[in-house]
Amino acid sequence: MKNTTQQVCRKCLLRDMPEQEIYANLFHYLENLSSDDRVPDEVYNERLNICRSCDKLLSGTCILCGCYVELRAAMRVRSCPCVPAKWSDWQEDLEVL
Repeated sequence: MKNTTQQVCRKCLLRDMPEQEIYANLFHYLENLSSDDRVPDEVYNERLNICRSCDKLLSGTCILCGCYVELRAAMRVRSCPCVPAKWSDWQEDLEVL
């Protein structure tokens, strides 16, 4: 009889990964994000500057939603989880807040 039990990947949880590997994976993901999904660099940098000044930033994560802000800020369809949002999702015809 075939074993249908899935083996758990020990590297799937961040706490199981060395810190350097976590950041390498994050930056690798960012570098390979398609241009259709990613905001232009100037929008990305503006979002990061807003996040840097936010009191909800803790060790590179947002304490409201738990995301890595560098990843969330890179994505077109994401917005700041603060209410009201400090920056919104981005489309070419919309201005950044």
